[in-house]
Amino acid sequence: MSVSLTVVGSINLDFVASAAHLPAPGETVTGATLARHPGGKGANQALAARRLGAVVQLIGAVGKDGMGDEALGLLRRDGVDLWEVATREGLASGVALIAVSADGENQIIVAPGANAAVQPGDLPNTLEGAVVLQLELPIPTVAAAAERATGFVAVNLAPAAEVPPALLQRADLIVVNQTEAAFYGEALYAAPGLVAVTLGAAGARLYKDGVQIASAAPPPVSVVDTVGAGDCFVAALTVALLEGQAPEAALAFACAAGALTTTRPGAQPALPWRAEVDGVLGQA
Repeated sequence: MSVSLTVVGSINLDFVASAAHLPAPGETVTGATLARHPGGKGANQALAARRLGAVVQLIGAVGKDGMGDEALGLLRRDGVDLWEVATREGLASGVALIAVSADGENQIIVAPGANAAVQPGDLPNTLEGAVVLQLELPIPTVAAAAERATGFVAVNLAPAAEVPPALLQRADLIVVNQTEAAFYGEALYAAPGLVAVTLGAAGARLYKDGVQIASAAPPPVSVVDTVGAGDCFVAALTVALLEGQAPEAALAFACAAGALTTTRPGAQPALPWRAEVDGVLGQA
């Protein structure tokens, strides 16, 4: 069953420095290797959903600076609809500076560039069907997108930030990691929709009305880096729920997809295809 969704979110170019260990405050770590990959939470989630079989449209913005085309390269190649992606004169494309250690942990600093200029007025008056949101665009824009959505709304509350209560109330699915869950506290579990909390290598849990209704663990994998794994999880869980998979199965599908992302370097280049996820789950 093919599903359709719109992702309203950030588009970045990631500069990834891989080193033996991450620097402590004031420390310089040398001997790293540098790679460039398309990224941004919105773009990552759009490409992940596309590779998992969904028909996907992305709404966002890049700068007219040469990096925009590079940031959109894999999305364009794999068939994400980019008609609503604006190119902004005089603005830089979003950039993420990522340090990755030998054991796969990472530190990320984001310079949002054109992402920060996406305003509610740039969105369609109505967003038909399912919508996926994150918090790397201005919060008023995210809130407006949720208000204008006519169908299922998934909100990845990352990076953690203060959001209007109406956004939590509108979400059919909220996804957070443990740190973000602690930031939002009880307001998270008071939301009427599903709430997924990711636990890294320990998997994830799914809640409804503050009660755990499902849990899943990822398959064992050899971790290269964890960049993009959370975004893949968000996309996979959304796709699985839209397909009508039961909560336990949907959570297992999302954990498997996220785990596979950690086995290759980078965010978008590492995102798995549907056949890979189904194969890990024994559904090929």
